Amino acid sequence: MDTITVSLGKRSYPIHIGSGLLADSNTLKQSTSAAELLIVSNETVAPLYLARVEAAFAGRRLKSLILRDGEEYKNLESFTRIIDELIEATYHRDACIVALGGGVVGDLAGYAAASYQRGIDFLQLPTTLLAQVDSSVGGKTAVNHAKAKNMIGAFHQPIAVLADTDALATLPPRELAAGLAEVIKYGLIQDLEFFIWLEEHLPALLQQDPAALLYAIRRCCEIKADIVAEDEREQGRRALLNLGHTFGHAIEALGGYRKWLHGEAIAIGMQMAAEASEQLGWIDPTDAKRVRSLLERAGLPTSATKLSAGEILHRMPLDKKADSQGLRLVLLKHLGHAVVVPAPDTPVLESAIARGLAAG
Repeated sequence: MDTITVSLGKRSYPIHIGSGLLADSNTLKQSTSAAELLIVSNETVAPLYLARVEAAFAGRRLKSLILRDGEEYKNLESFTRIIDELIEATYHRDACIVALGGGVVGDLAGYAAASYQRGIDFLQLPTTLLAQVDSSVGGKTAVNHAKAKNMIGAFHQPIAVLADTDALATLPPRELAAGLAEVIKYGLIQDLEFFIWLEEHLPALLQQDPAALLYAIRRCCEIKADIVAEDEREQGRRALLNLGHTFGHAIEALGGYRKWLHGEAIAIGMQMAAEASEQLGWIDPTDAKRVRSLLERAGLPTSATKLSAGEILHRMPLDKKADSQGLRLVLLKHLGHAVVVPAPDTPVLESAIARGLAAG
């Protein structure tokens, strides 16, 4: 088991990464001392892992809530179901919510934990690659609005993250690929050597080679832990983690949170960010092609079919990085070095989106 610490003073917490963590009752028990636990999972994950997690916490006051699976259910209705469960069970302020699932479950459980009695503990047990490398770490919790992604939420750090790499064996290929989009993002924003490593080791990741997966997850978590420790509430450097997300969140919303998985929409968005960076003269055409090639080799889409540049541009201002000065984007100065900048002029942006759409 590898352990990385997110250093936030008294709120610091460990990220444990390794094989068999969901079957390790001692590690699970030690992750929280709460006497009252609510496990939140979904209809896909619960049949696979819920029983073993419940067994690990036997002897404590324990309830489980199973939600429907899918990004379209990351909404206020599901959030209310969790709050209702806590209230009906008269759980107290020293209770803990256990998030067993992917990013949707983690975001919902975390937002409920942030809100219930003004904040209770929550524990992250991420079961997808995307959640293990990104959404389970850093304390961003949220639900979606019909018109905009993650617009309702709070910063609320977990008490620990236990990323069991064995859980990835049950992922459908499409879900694995969606997670690889976030893995690729980390190489693009900060670590060119990691991006090159991904170009060379992508076949091993797709074949779920244990050593390759462990290294990729650990490297992503190292980068994110370092960024979050410096900028917990996204006032500066943490915004770099949103490469492709302003485009991607607009695409997700336009698809009703059903057409594209989050990682798929982010892959399309990263390609559009690469196109915009190329148009600004920051990266070469060969670099933009390298981005597209790696995404496509990972089995990810790089174009949002049946959408127009105008539709995407119209939705993009509904983004958390927009402020009173206007929309900001994360773009690439070069591979391995991202920057946050005011959005380029509309013709440049529209052309970059159109090129991204056409190239698919």
